[in-house]
Amino acid sequence: MIPNSSDIAKLLLRLTTGMLILFHGIHKMIHGIGGVESLLKSAGFPEILAYGVYIGEVIVPIFLILGLYARVASLVLTFNMLMAIYLAYGFSFALAKYGGLSMESPLLFLIMGILIFLLGSGKYSVNSK
Repeated sequence: MIPNSSDIAKLLLRLTTGMLILFHGIHKMIHGIGGVESLLKSAGFPEILAYGVYIGEVIVPIFLILGLYARVASLVLTFNMLMAIYLAYGFSFALAKYGGLSMESPLLFLIMGILIFLLGSGKYSVNSK
């Protein structure tokens, strides 16, 4: 009676990851990417690379939500989160004010990206097989 629960789980993982990351992208579209530019500059990278955040936080989430090339999109998300962790936290395992890791959110998104890569998009996606 219940459809394949693993396909529903894959859909739920893709939708939640895509929607939550998309909010970050929309925020950057409205308020700009100055913060990302300054993080890149202080790490010795060219500021122009900050525009890649639009790919990682606007285009990729749309692909994930649709299930369109989800494995490729998840690799881009994973790279985006690795860069975010490196630039903003330096891979420091410092604790936040109320417990937990200070880099907890990007770390969770990184893990979600890896999970989507490993599991694939599932039956409920644009290019399901």
